[in-house]
Amino acid sequence: MPSIAIDGVRLEVSERTTILEAAREAGIRIPTLCYLKDVNAIGSCRVCVVEVEGEEHPVPSCTTVARDGMVVTTSSPKLASYRRTALDLILSEHGLDSTRYCFSCVKNGACELADLCREYGVVEPSARVERKREPVLDSNPFLVYDPNLCIACQRCVGACNNAARNHTLRAGKRAARTVIEAPFGENWRDTTCESCGNCAAACPTGALSAKRRAGYRVWETERVRTTCPHCGVGCQLNLVVKDGRIVDAEAAPGPANKSLLCVKGRFASYDFVGSPERLRTPLVKNPETGEFEPATWDEALDLVASRFADLKERYGGEALAAFACARSTNEDIYLLQKMARTAFGTNNVDNCARVCHAPSVSGLAATLGSGAMTNTIEDVTREADVIMLVGSNPEEAHPVFGMQIRAAVENGAKLIVVDPRDIRLTERADVHLKLRPGTNVAFANGMVHILINEGLVDREFIEERTEGFDRLARMVQEYTPERVAEICGIDARDLVSAAKLYGSAERAPIIYCLGVTEHSSGTEGVMSLSNIAMVCGKLGRPGCGVNPVRGQNNVQGACDMGATPGDFPGYQKLTNPEVAEKFERAWSTELSRVPGLMATECFPAMVDGRIKGLFVFGEDPVRTDPDTGHVIKALEALDFLVVDDLFMTETARYADVILPGRSYAEKEGTFTNTERRVQRVRKAVDIGGDTLLDTDIFTEIMNRMGYPQPHLSAAQIMDEIASLTPSYGGISHARLDGTEVAGQGLQWPCPNRDHPGTAILHVGSFSRGIGAYSTAEYREATEQPDGDYPFILMTGRILYQYNACAMTGRAEGINEVAPSSFIEMNERDASALGIADGDRVKVASRRGEVETTARVSDKTSPGETWMPFHFQDGNSNWLTIAALDTIAKTPEYKVCAVRVERAKTS
Repeated sequence: MPSIAIDGVRLEVSERTTILEAAREAGIRIPTLCYLKDVNAIGSCRVCVVEVEGEEHPVPSCTTVARDGMVVTTSSPKLASYRRTALDLILSEHGLDSTRYCFSCVKNGACELADLCREYGVVEPSARVERKREPVLDSNPFLVYDPNLCIACQRCVGACNNAARNHTLRAGKRAARTVIEAPFGENWRDTTCESCGNCAAACPTGALSAKRRAGYRVWETERVRTTCPHCGVGCQLNLVVKDGRIVDAEAAPGPANKSLLCVKGRFASYDFVGSPERLRTPLVKNPETGEFEPATWDEALDLVASRFADLKERYGGEALAAFACARSTNEDIYLLQKMARTAFGTNNVDNCARVCHAPSVSGLAATLGSGAMTNTIEDVTREADVIMLVGSNPEEAHPVFGMQIRAAVENGAKLIVVDPRDIRLTERADVHLKLRPGTNVAFANGMVHILINEGLVDREFIEERTEGFDRLARMVQEYTPERVAEICGIDARDLVSAAKLYGSAERAPIIYCLGVTEHSSGTEGVMSLSNIAMVCGKLGRPGCGVNPVRGQNNVQGACDMGATPGDFPGYQKLTNPEVAEKFERAWSTELSRVPGLMATECFPAMVDGRIKGLFVFGEDPVRTDPDTGHVIKALEALDFLVVDDLFMTETARYADVILPGRSYAEKEGTFTNTERRVQRVRKAVDIGGDTLLDTDIFTEIMNRMGYPQPHLSAAQIMDEIASLTPSYGGISHARLDGTEVAGQGLQWPCPNRDHPGTAILHVGSFSRGIGAYSTAEYREATEQPDGDYPFILMTGRILYQYNACAMTGRAEGINEVAPSSFIEMNERDASALGIADGDRVKVASRRGEVETTARVSDKTSPGETWMPFHFQDGNSNWLTIAALDTIAKTPEYKVCAVRVERAKTS
């Protein structure tokens, strides 16, 4: 280990450590400009030069590796002169030519070049360089590039290529000069730019900036650290607040996002908060006119409490139900399910995991004992030799996770993609198994067959930590590569290659998403993936595991908090008398022991009259649940519907009472991300109007229905959660805010205040004790194509929108890029039907029809189509089928039969 001295301080440093890294570890400042940690270290600006004893000239500290015995000086008159000269030269090429005009730049007050020029007394260059002013590139709706202000430090190139790993920005040459080839001109849509803005965040000047920066200067603002409200990655960000309004978002160094953000997190996480379309006063529907009328909170809450109490009195608590919001905080969700169980007297409480990852919860709980991601994002992207990605498109659904998977592949990890579509990551894949939709179980069984036959299973692990292997081995004997290839529509040789690649790797995680769970065999698909990991012993250790990637920011937390019909918080079973008695003591009331209905079971129960009243918190099932016509019929059959939301959603239009709640930026609390990490959410703003905290809404209803619930702060609610939930026992707001946790969050299980949290599950033993194998056989999806409906329709997410567009649809620029629905068709099918790319088409199923735009390519296989589920125009859920998983009751969004034809308006 080299020993060096920096400014008289003796240091022991690791091999290959640069002088700059050693100095920073010792708290010694060396000025930098082109350097950005883990992003860019090209040594071009020469601002970071230092003197090294024995060297004739100063050397760049960012690229010079520390050697044993090195003596370094970081500050001297000679170095100051060198740095002034370097800044002089940089400023001579800078479009403003002088620091006197910085007030005109959007980065005024946040420009690193200006800061260094002031520090070293460089006001204007000693010699100006005459050059032609170049045009500003500003066609991208989010980003603008002014080449006249560029200093060619290449930090933006490093951010794109070394951090986001998108390789859209490049450095080029114009004669002897370095220039940045920025993709923000009129043809930017033809590039692979994802508009993530990580390049602009890296720029030290005003050359490359977010257009939002024009609306504020840094000294006018304050920053509030919080957690992104979109997908389950749990990116940390700072909301930038000016005059009580959120004007921007900046990436923060979180454990899951590593200072990266995607386009949604950076540009679509705050406009909706202050939108003029926000609901700002309670609304009650006039039964005579059918119109909504403003009401006071007392009027609205009294009506809600009295109507629910009346229905409970007449029909029993089982006639009521409540749906929790998976985008709200743990504290909100905990109190919502407590309201359902104590005041409503029902276990008919659920959340949107029912329509996405409920099979993960039930499937992994059955095989491993815990239905959550086993490892961390950092672990599976930095420790893996092989990554197997099944039914997941992280570049669009979980973009910052996708960036890190791209980095893993570029750093040498092999990639297996199992997906019916040609997603972008297939371009980087070593093997792509383009399965027929609905055949995941056959694929997984075939993998296990090959792993056993090739001797790639871990016999010691199987014998010591699992049970039922012999039954599994007998079952998969029939799943030969040839049979599986026929079922799945793939090449048997590719299946064998994938199995050998996964099985021979020392470390290989399985990462999956809704392409596995949203099937009538979704739970069986999850358990079958668990089989693959278990037979290879790839559980309970780094770079391995079975890792469901949650789609919404707090859908993991919604399940953790007990917003499910069979579980109290922390997956404590309703059917366990000791658990039920514990909650009865804590909540001082008798609780129903009748198992509740799952959300997808509630809609038929509304139609047949078993459920009379429904409380919907922050969900929009009219847009998001399958078979929209059936959902509307169910809501119209209710005696009483209450919606607590931010906007007039499609579901809210059917409500009797609408209660205006508050967004994540208007409250304190926590989210739990996909890797079980509990992180803080902090209040940034208040908005005008007469809204209430959602916890206060629930508290008021509980009290008005006769259950004495005190008003508690979010921190106090988390303390109550911890007192009742063993896996959250060591988690509190005070601890999350403290120096010990230091902004890294805490991963459950975290049973007590001295526990550091659990990064990897099932180390040494499974949560259920012994791992269990599934012997599920392949069975076809419920609805198959036929002569009338000859195509399979799949649905999913796109990069630029999120869920029902409630947040992203109100963000500047987002709708310019992704404004409306479309259907992907294979070019062979389109040609046969006379459909060209861009044509308007009618898509029909046995449940409904929509009109949308055709996108013709070979992304899908012949006979298969795909639609995003975000858009109200051409909403794919008018087409999807409410066929349910036999265990978790999750709908089969990924397979239904449709017909496509040219629209008459085309």
